[in-house]
Amino acid sequence: MKNLSLANIASAAGGRYVGPAEMQSFEVTAIDSDSRKVPEGGLFVAIKGERVDGHKFIAQVIENGAAAVLSEVDLGEKPFPYVLVESTLQAVKDIAEFYLKQLNIPVVGIAGSVGKTSTKEMTHSVLRQKFNVLKTEGNFNNELGLPLTIFRLRDEHEMAVLEMGISDFGEMHRLAKVARPNTVIMTNIGCCHLENLIDRDGILKAKTEIFDFLEPDAHIILNGDDDKLATVTDVKGIKPVMFGFDSNHDFWADNLKSLGLKGTACRIHTPKGEFDVVVGMPGRHMVYNALAGAAAGLAYGLSLEQIKAGIESNGSLSGRFNIIDAEHYTIIDDCYNANPVSMKASLEVLQDGANRRVAILGDMGELGDNEKALHAEVGQFAAGLNIDAIYCAGPLSEAISEEAKKSETPKDIRHFATRDELMAALPALLKEGDTILVKASHFMQFPEIVAQLQK
Repeated sequence: MKNLSLANIASAAGGRYVGPAEMQSFEVTAIDSDSRKVPEGGLFVAIKGERVDGHKFIAQVIENGAAAVLSEVDLGEKPFPYVLVESTLQAVKDIAEFYLKQLNIPVVGIAGSVGKTSTKEMTHSVLRQKFNVLKTEGNFNNELGLPLTIFRLRDEHEMAVLEMGISDFGEMHRLAKVARPNTVIMTNIGCCHLENLIDRDGILKAKTEIFDFLEPDAHIILNGDDDKLATVTDVKGIKPVMFGFDSNHDFWADNLKSLGLKGTACRIHTPKGEFDVVVGMPGRHMVYNALAGAAAGLAYGLSLEQIKAGIESNGSLSGRFNIIDAEHYTIIDDCYNANPVSMKASLEVLQDGANRRVAILGDMGELGDNEKALHAEVGQFAAGLNIDAIYCAGPLSEAISEEAKKSETPKDIRHFATRDELMAALPALLKEGDTILVKASHFMQFPEIVAQLQK
């Protein structure tokens, strides 16, 4: 890893090197906090977590070939080198910031309330048509995950597309200090993490901390159809590039034609011309991702042909609007996480399914004091859609079913106290050929339902 000698690591982390003098010049091969993943010659970051203290695995990791350890516990004299720091979590951010500066490559930061991961995937799919691009994997988008993603970068990478997720004030400022994005893409300002951020104005304030470390030549790409983001007209002298469905935006789409669960055909207009494209994931909201990707592509010199190829080659991820053609059903696996905006968007797409359209919904977390009202809002929305059945599980989702039942549109609407009770009832409720949306916040563990439906 470029310039990541143990001496430089100690300096970047503000720590103290302990060990043989001749090892200070040793450059580590990798950095990880998972004791099972540290390769030979790697640096193990011992994190004190809520459940597990990584310091307990130090001896095992060294025995397996790790070269050194980052520790916030004074280990005394050991036969292996280590860097002693006050906080390993803070140190890992400081080291990642130092490492990224050594690589000197463009960073695209993806932020927003909803759609960060799908926008990250789309942007990566576009940019990789020209560059060797590393992207965030899984949910590695927080104050530990972001540095660990950065440590995956190697000399051959020409760009990084980094997802940046927060739940409180100050977090995005700290993430931005590490990543220092050259390009910022913001998807929207929705109702997420209201326990800490209170309302959408609070969310806007917290998300826009990403601008704190922008360079004068940075790109800012925003969803101009979002009423809150539309108020961002100038950032440190930088005029944001806006995308959406309004023809007044810099990047906009029209001629939308639903292809059902196969996606949406549309025409994308850019400052350099226009092109027809098929966005291969269903839902109008997925066109926003394509527009964001197109804006990023043009910012980095891609041709319209390359941008079109990137959009059309983008695929789906497990748990994030993944269409599964199972033996008995068509399953829309969108159960990685949920909030009112994303749940409404997924329910809209369900209408494009064949045969009976069934929504299996669970509780949404971190919605603050208005959580019941926000669940009821989803129920009211679902009731007005062309879907046939709504099956809910969890204490909060009872508000979804109760509100949906107020509609005069005939639907099979049921609520179950727990996920397990719902799973037990599903075989009798579902019919051959159903198109089924499965969506809830991650803590509801709805992937178990997806697995059951595939049997």
